[in-house]
Amino acid sequence: MLNSPVFSKTAIEHDSKQSSQTIEIKIECFGAIERLLPANLSLQSKSGMTISDVLDDLIRSYPEAESLLDRCACAIGEDIIPRQTLLESDSIVVLLSPVAGG
Repeated sequence: MLNSPVFSKTAIEHDSKQSSQTIEIKIECFGAIERLLPANLSLQSKSGMTISDVLDDLIRSYPEAESLLDRCACAIGEDIIPRQTLLESDSIVVLLSPVAGG
């Protein structure tokens, strides 16, 4: 007889609640992006959204900011993060305008 895994109802409910958890993502902008997006901007989303998903949502809502959002750096705290970063809890995402010069 093969052993099959046994899952408790509590564990399954916990996993299901975690994957459908709603989180708040606050957006802080600096540089040229700051002039194109509203102050005190925040999004409500399901846990597991990527930074790239956040930027796509912003582009849909604020198409005039697309060229800057496509090239901006993203940070959480003092750390620059890749666009594939998953957001699994309430977060403040900082958008930094692209910089040119030397």
